Amino acid sequence: MILEDAKVFLNGHFVKKRIRFDSRFHEAASASPDEPVLHAKACLAIPGLIDLHTHAAVGADASDGSPEGLAVLSRYYARNGVTSWCPTTMTYDEPVLTTAMKTIRDFVRPSDGAKAVGIHLEGPFISASKCGAQNPAYITAPDIRLFHRLNEASGGRIRLITLAPEAPGAIPFIREASRICTVSLGHTEADYATAMAAFQAGASHLTHLFCAMTPSHHRSPGVIGAGFDAGATSELITDGLHVHPSFIRMAYRLFGERLIMISDSLRCAGMPDGEYELSGQSITMQGGRAVLTGTNTLAGSSISLLEGLRRAVSFGIPIEDAVLSATLAPAKVIGMDSEIGSIAPGKRADLVLLDEELQVKAVFVEGRQLE
Repeated sequence: MILEDAKVFLNGHFVKKRIRFDSRFHEAASASPDEPVLHAKACLAIPGLIDLHTHAAVGADASDGSPEGLAVLSRYYARNGVTSWCPTTMTYDEPVLTTAMKTIRDFVRPSDGAKAVGIHLEGPFISASKCGAQNPAYITAPDIRLFHRLNEASGGRIRLITLAPEAPGAIPFIREASRICTVSLGHTEADYATAMAAFQAGASHLTHLFCAMTPSHHRSPGVIGAGFDAGATSELITDGLHVHPSFIRMAYRLFGERLIMISDSLRCAGMPDGEYELSGQSITMQGGRAVLTGTNTLAGSSISLLEGLRRAVSFGIPIEDAVLSATLAPAKVIGMDSEIGSIAPGKRADLVLLDEELQVKAVFVEGRQLE
């Protein structure tokens, strides 16, 4: 396949260039007489989006342990420009998490769906005081043996784990777990010193920046200041509800190419307003804002990653920075940047064509255009 006429996102910039691919990208060359050519005038060609932190959408949840639900999610993501995602589990007890691990391990993406590239284990090793919409009934202290059991059940597919570094036993846990996957600090009330100790032990990431963590103060910089000083990568929800647009702009200035856009989406994503389940609790969505029912506690989001990208651009983030934070930057966090995240020879041909309004015109997964 030859793609012509599009503005292609290459090395952080949009340029007019021909793309040649089958299941992989190749060096551009003249098309052979029998090779199909797709003309994509007025389109932007970007790598397939990568969502490292998404729990659920359109009524299905990665924690359900349902193969049918994962297929529903896979198709939803692909329709919205996400070609790779990390099914993200909630804080649950071991039996529920084990079932989810095994189901994700055995999942085979449908031909019209996105690929599950690994698991993000958000909890259960988090702080009860900063649990947000996570269910406090299932919180437990970091247990490396439990982590190994879950990773074994997943077939070694855990790529990211979120925990609170101030929890008893967290630092030795981080030393060992960071040899296996990326360790992220989140749902935490840790101070600067504790967070720095965690980064020195092997943590390298922050979960949904500003949310469910100690705020930064000029005399007490907390987890955010520690993450900045340690050179950590950081997630950001860009729906404009979890984080004010001013702080979204500030985060891009602070973390630059180390910022990773996420959706943190729930069952209510792609669904009408109403009540939904989350980790055994009820959430209510009204006007796109999801909260624990009867409270003002924000749960996750109701948007897709692509909608987050559109909103970030509307908030003043340069489109090049927004695209980078949803493609190559997350690929690097999970150690898959040699395979996905950019349009380059040898990489998997995951590609999204967008119009001038950043709406999806076409999605390709491993070179195959999805219907």
